[in-house]
Amino acid sequence: MLCYFNGTVLINVLPTILMTEIVLGITGNGLALWIFCFHMRPWKSSTVLLFNLAVADFLLILALPFRASYYISGIKWMFGDTLCKTCLFMLAMNRSGSTFFLMAIAADRFMRVVYPHHPINTLSVFKATCGALVLWLVTISMTVHVFNLATNNTTYCESFMIDSEPHRNLNWHKFEFLLSFIIPLLVIFYCTVLIINHLRMSRLARHATIKKTLCFLSIVAVLFFVCFLPSNIMQVLIWIKTHKLASSPLVSEVCPALEDLSNAFYITVSLTYLNSVLDPVVYYFSSPAFSRICRKILNLHQESITESTPREAASQSISQL
Repeated sequence: MLCYFNGTVLINVLPTILMTEIVLGITGNGLALWIFCFHMRPWKSSTVLLFNLAVADFLLILALPFRASYYISGIKWMFGDTLCKTCLFMLAMNRSGSTFFLMAIAADRFMRVVYPHHPINTLSVFKATCGALVLWLVTISMTVHVFNLATNNTTYCESFMIDSEPHRNLNWHKFEFLLSFIIPLLVIFYCTVLIINHLRMSRLARHATIKKTLCFLSIVAVLFFVCFLPSNIMQVLIWIKTHKLASSPLVSEVCPALEDLSNAFYITVSLTYLNSVLDPVVYYFSSPAFSRICRKILNLHQESITESTPREAASQSISQL
């Protein structure tokens, strides 16, 4: 039995959050893509990863106006079943793609700092593009099942339905949601901790510039944790409570008992979109080339460019996402 809720709380809360994320996300990621496509030359393997992360973020943000309209209309989908499934697929694919590319960027940064002479650091742009294509294929194969999810309601457009009976596609969808957070989380934190420890053991860690960079690396990891952890916790709690209530003889009480958790989950899911909104800020503060081009485009005051000192060069190398 699928659960349907009136979503009064979501109707009052989510439109404002989503509209804010739409405006900031399209502006920031659109500017980032413009810089990568027309101003960032020459490209490096790390640039390929950044570009694909920006693509995933931008495509995710493009699906949000439909979600905002859905909640503004009072949980009523007005665009047909095909566009509903397409929108849900875009959200699932690009949310997972964003986390996977963040994971790849963290691993790339780790190799450049801890193992600077490893051959993988000299990958060509073509090989990096092939690696990015593989990540996209993995992401698509993990999320394409969204097109087979059933809602049984022409005006209800949700992929994380609550079902009192086992449903293979729905269970995989929820498992994939958790998996695309847990694996990147472990890799990002592992790489970040080792980078920080590696730099603290060197004399560079005493310099103020390097300390700022270490602080920034920690902030990026914590931001990922904060944006994705709440929704995953809510999903686990829903999963556990659903299985407990499913064995109850009063099946009719399953849905009402899960409404508050369901509302909390959809509100916390909006935080995952916030991560995509904030990624351009990460590009700006972590990539000297990106920030220099961005400041030039926006006609902001630029300091004179001088030859980098060793500590500045080290800071730039470890802050390159």
